[in-house]
Amino acid sequence: MSRQPTLKQLKYLCALAQHQHFGNAAKACHVSQSTLSASIVELEDVLSISLVERNNRTVLLTAVGQEVVERAKAILTDVDDVVSLCEASREPFQGTIRLGVIPTIAPFILPSFLTSLRAQHPDCKLFVREDLSQALVDALQVGDLDVLLLALPFPAEHTDTLSLFEDPFYLAAMPNTRLAMSSKLSTKDLQGAEMLLLEEGHCLRDHALEACKLREKDVTVPYQATSLTTIVQMVANGIGTTLLPKMATDAGIAEGTDLVLRPFDEPDVGRQIGLMWRKKTPRKHEFGLLGAFIQECLEGI
Repeated sequence: MSRQPTLKQLKYLCALAQHQHFGNAAKACHVSQSTLSASIVELEDVLSISLVERNNRTVLLTAVGQEVVERAKAILTDVDDVVSLCEASREPFQGTIRLGVIPTIAPFILPSFLTSLRAQHPDCKLFVREDLSQALVDALQVGDLDVLLLALPFPAEHTDTLSLFEDPFYLAAMPNTRLAMSSKLSTKDLQGAEMLLLEEGHCLRDHALEACKLREKDVTVPYQATSLTTIVQMVANGIGTTLLPKMATDAGIAEGTDLVLRPFDEPDVGRQIGLMWRKKTPRKHEFGLLGAFIQECLEGI
């Protein structure tokens, strides 16, 4: 074979496999649809084989195309690790860090963290992506992100994690409700309660239920929402109760409402916050320092 596939061609093919739509894949790669389509055709020409089945509605990979995508993902990840190796050879926080953060952490930690990072490490170029846990893990595993800040545990193959701190849950309820007025608050008191939760896909939903030793059938879930702010306003207007992480209450998410915030009178009712990175990354030491830096920032709040 006289010609070899380019990294750009492999990247476009992986994007097409992920989005199964030329337009959406092109948008994700920040190129025109015609550019991406032409690149895929060139790749098929280089390899002398069809990788994609095209019709008016869907894009399907051929059997060989699917195998090429899996190998292309590994190649692109290895290339990212080469870049990371060079980044790691310099002093910590001197290069680029692509950080993924879940929505139930980002608004409560990032402002103070980013301010401190900019002040103490001005040469560090931090790019932040906020998304749900599974989307961030997918991006991490294909090399689009370097490290994640999320709630643990979360299933992810070929990754390492570093636990940073415990984030306790508080019960949020209106003052005249049974749970707000009880002398002591136990997770058992939540049995049968009307509980507002985030939508499926938010790991806070699962972690909150697990921390309280509850199954979804143990509580009534009249409504779901996409953000904690929305849930707080719904509870403040007399619709059920909810569980809020301490970092959100410390940031003042319930300010301006009449909500009562109650800690639980038992240990380990909370979630673990930590970092996650690829097991093979050469930047483990730097990410460990990043974790310590985050802890120091939070201690200063």
